[in-house]
Amino acid sequence: MKIEKVLLKLSGESLQGKESKGIDPQMLDYFAQEVKEAVDNGFKIAIVIGGGNIFRGIQGTKNGFDRVQGDYMGMLATIINSLALQSALESINIPAEVLSGFTIDPICERMSRRKANQYLDAGKVVIISGGTGNPFFTTDSGAALRGIEIEADAILKGTRVDGVYDKDPEKHKDAVKYSSLSFDEAYDKNLNIMDLTAFTLCKENNLPIVVFNMNEKGNLLKVLKNENIGTVIK
Repeated sequence: MKIEKVLLKLSGESLQGKESKGIDPQMLDYFAQEVKEAVDNGFKIAIVIGGGNIFRGIQGTKNGFDRVQGDYMGMLATIINSLALQSALESINIPAEVLSGFTIDPICERMSRRKANQYLDAGKVVIISGGTGNPFFTTDSGAALRGIEIEADAILKGTRVDGVYDKDPEKHKDAVKYSSLSFDEAYDKNLNIMDLTAFTLCKENNLPIVVFNMNEKGNLLKVLKNENIGTVIK
């Protein structure tokens, strides 16, 4: 699988690090350095970050929030995380632009395929925030949509485990890792790689997904260089 341009999906919770919520500056700097290494090696990187470290819309409904309002609050949380990553990247001389599913002047422009690809071709990292711009969709769905729009070669889903297993490897020592899967195999085995909407979008548009451990230094570049890291779904 030849990789030149990717959509990197990170969870909001991954930015927490050792903090109980919010953003851990050390994790932010770590992610920025990993992305810098990839950019320095000539790869085009677009990023979608969740907002669960600040607010998760679906959970807000359990606390009395209207679902639509809760989802918009979650989308705003993704913009906060995206601005934080932009700042971290620019502090190490990696130019980055934040686009969003909806415009918020003066901090981010509205997402468009043409604009995103222009920035990527200019050597900038593009951080796409605000989900799809609509309620009832997760950031997984947003990542799948944006990956398809920019014609990424793959979605790289950075997690804290080194791939997809037949059961939770953090709870079961006998869990078996898959090196590769077809979309149909992953669906038949009921492996929760991404939500069903996102997964279907990737399948229908032949967009491979690579699940890997983002918390191990150097892994992002290894995935980009097609080293045997993580699990590939295609």
